[in-house]
Amino acid sequence: MAPMALDSPNFSEDSTNHRDGLALEETSDAIDKVNLLKASMRVKNGTATQADVDIYTASQFDAEKDKTQFRQYDDACDRVKDFYREQHTKQTVAYNLRAREDFRNNTRGEMTIWQAMEKLNTLIDESDPDTSLSQIEHLLQSAEAIRRDGKPAWFQLVGLIHDLGKLLFFFGSEGQWDVVGDTFPIGCRFDANSIIYPGTFTANPDATHEVFSSEHGIYAPGCGLDNVMLSWGHDEYLYLICRDQSTLPAEALAMIRYHSFYPWHSAGGYRWMMNEKDEGMLKAVRAFNPYDLYSKSDELPRAEELKAYYMGLINEFFPPREGEGERVIRW
Repeated sequence: MAPMALDSPNFSEDSTNHRDGLALEETSDAIDKVNLLKASMRVKNGTATQADVDIYTASQFDAEKDKTQFRQYDDACDRVKDFYREQHTKQTVAYNLRAREDFRNNTRGEMTIWQAMEKLNTLIDESDPDTSLSQIEHLLQSAEAIRRDGKPAWFQLVGLIHDLGKLLFFFGSEGQWDVVGDTFPIGCRFDANSIIYPGTFTANPDATHEVFSSEHGIYAPGCGLDNVMLSWGHDEYLYLICRDQSTLPAEALAMIRYHSFYPWHSAGGYRWMMNEKDEGMLKAVRAFNPYDLYSKSDELPRAEELKAYYMGLINEFFPPREGEGERVIRW
């Protein structure tokens, strides 16, 4: 594609639908706070997992923050129970197979990574009491925090792009429930010990399916998470895009795919699925999580000053094809 074609992103008709992005971000923000406060409570009562400890101690940029003050747990819980009831009812094997088939067979839009960030910028979260930043500013804050801690270039790029999968909300999603929220395996028993609000699966037909409701379901112990179908949403969507169209290393892909897989990386569930590779990926995801959860601050990053640096990272891991000034990604 000639560089001139990059001036305007090429969107499919579905991408022009007007969706309430502010409502999506409000839900996403509330979900993050629930997970933060769950970890905080486990640390306080002495039942913290290593993942909880890592979240509170591993990164340097947030060492002085009082992380318990972002929200009160009960208030946050009240805001997301209805969301999870819908998500846990509708995330079925049948839906996930259909979503992946649609992903493989349709291109929702064509645009560069930076254009995708600008598109996502229409999801400005005006209701967030912790920050009034635009999406680009939040992504840059995450990336800059990672950069200040001296992490590798690919790690910095993950901070910049990790939420771009929320573009799915513009591209034919069926609601908020198949875009945001904690992720979990589909096709085996829903783990009541690690998934938030496990009682909200009662209306999901897979919960009583002869195979899908068994402990291992369609999987075998030690099968490896690469072979597991996780609930469809912005993490899985961006992971598939980056897996197929970037040169990002396995650790980066794991950070993108699993950062909402709290039942695994925080609550210790689904260990029976893991293989040797997953042990390393778990460490990577736990290393990334603080930068996603705690990087919001009042210090505003200047996109115009930082763009040249991050365009260098984008071009390194999403190398342009012949005739392209920037890599055009199929979304």
